[in-house]
Amino acid sequence: MAWDATQMKDWQIAEAAEAAGNLPSTEKYQEILGLQKDEIIPYGKTPKVDFLKVIDRLKDKPDGNYIEVTAITPTPLGEGKSTTSIGIMEGLGKRGVNVGGALRQPSGGPTMNVKGTAAGGGNALLIPMTEFSLGLTGDINDIMNAHNLGMVAMNARMQHEANYTDAELAKRNLKRLDIDPKNIEMGWVIDFAAQGLRNIIMGLGGKKDGFMMHSKFGIAVGSELMAILAVAKDLADMRERFKHIVVGYNRQGEPVTTGDLEVDGAMTAWMRNTINPTLCSTVEGQPCFVHAGPFANIAIGQSSIIADRIGLKCFDYHVTESGFAADIGFEKFWNVKCRLSGLKPNVSILVATVRALKMHGGGPTVVPGRPLPDEYTKENLGLLEKGCENMVHLINMIKKSGIKPVVCINAFYTDTAAEHALVKRIAEQAGARAAVSEHWAKGGDGALDLADAVMDACKEKVDFKYLYPLEMPLRQRVELIAKEVYGADGVDWAPLAQEKAQKFESDPKYADYCTMMVKSHLSLSHEPTWKGVPKGWRLPIRDILVYGGAKFLCPMAGAISLMPGTSSDPAYRRIDVDVNTGKVSGLF
Repeated sequence: MAWDATQMKDWQIAEAAEAAGNLPSTEKYQEILGLQKDEIIPYGKTPKVDFLKVIDRLKDKPDGNYIEVTAITPTPLGEGKSTTSIGIMEGLGKRGVNVGGALRQPSGGPTMNVKGTAAGGGNALLIPMTEFSLGLTGDINDIMNAHNLGMVAMNARMQHEANYTDAELAKRNLKRLDIDPKNIEMGWVIDFAAQGLRNIIMGLGGKKDGFMMHSKFGIAVGSELMAILAVAKDLADMRERFKHIVVGYNRQGEPVTTGDLEVDGAMTAWMRNTINPTLCSTVEGQPCFVHAGPFANIAIGQSSIIADRIGLKCFDYHVTESGFAADIGFEKFWNVKCRLSGLKPNVSILVATVRALKMHGGGPTVVPGRPLPDEYTKENLGLLEKGCENMVHLINMIKKSGIKPVVCINAFYTDTAAEHALVKRIAEQAGARAAVSEHWAKGGDGALDLADAVMDACKEKVDFKYLYPLEMPLRQRVELIAKEVYGADGVDWAPLAQEKAQKFESDPKYADYCTMMVKSHLSLSHEPTWKGVPKGWRLPIRDILVYGGAKFLCPMAGAISLMPGTSSDPAYRRIDVDVNTGKVSGLF
């Protein structure tokens, strides 16, 4: 059944779905996925799956169809990638096929701020919503602990080296690492949007109070450890990668790693349980793995390779989600995740909304927490047609990978039939399939046309190819991404970024590192206020971060911060608990 999404809050629909018995039991999950008893790990309402056992048993089974979900450049409210990912699972389920998916675990930053949880919405919703939104089985908490343990080890080592002679260090079985306090790569993490922690001074007090230094906080899901979880093949691969995380540099400019600090084993111990994906369900009963995290503007922003590998063995149609718009999420899926996994998609779904397209056509600024201007809730075909340039640009970008995308017009109840027809016509003229989907309002019944378009697309042969060879030097890669994906005229390198790029290109150690762009998600450009398809601009690269364990080089475009901020009207003001039942209300 579908609930009245116009009258019920998401948390109320989730509660009703659980009460109706739509959340599978551990035994039911086992039956649906064809798992053996020892391959599922009970964990309350959200069991984990033993990845190593499942993938070993099913290693010779052919993969199902691989469906990626991305979007046009969004408004700050988001355009419903998670909702569509869940909706297409429900729609395919209504068509009677064996379907499931993989979504990213939500961060406490957006959940307690203005964007809300990543559980979807309306009748395209993931359950149990409360558990999913508030920590799930603890993967992000484990990442925070492991990451911050690395920082504890570094600061403690710096303190001891400042206070002890070489002989005294040797008595403690330590060698001097000589870490340069002015050349630190790593910071602390917390899973909230805490702008007050972007820049801090730590170690104030005496010599027993740690080493005094400038430091910083990022959001936990932007941690390199989350990136490693997303791309690791197994626990052994994760353990090896943790050894090479660069925490900073010594005074000779050489990298100092977690392995040098001898903390890599303990970090892996904190993360040992994160290797296994968690199981949740759509409100209509389709299973969905939850693994890895969000924020593709500052991280890889993909559901994990591990979850996709299991899903492709368990399902005939496996849906996976990429973060933010296609210029970020799909580009990283295409050139990083698929390259590392060896997996090749059958189709990419490009989510578009009338609301976002009108914004790109020159509509008023969309501000979270404020009512939408009339332009977004009343028919305006001129504004809409102009904004479709953004959609067409991203259709053409996806086609460069060899995929013919399916445009999902994610329907809002304020849209008109004429607006939907216009978007569909322009998408098809650009060479994409297109379908209007009402999954938010109607669940799987509202996503049948989208399901049909996706199944039809999966029958096509895909000549999948990467944008660039791995042998291409870093600056050439960034130039190609800037021009072919973002539509820039070229790239301008700040002196620091230029110096680092030359160093990385001349050192064979970095030859196989992936390029992980850091850029605003609110524009094709680095400037979030430039909507549509900006023309006549160049991409400024101000710095390059090094993720030695994940093996990423991360060029930073514009003034983007690794720690988001909390708004003046955050979601936590409306979240509460019924003290008699323990039920959480107010999540969205």
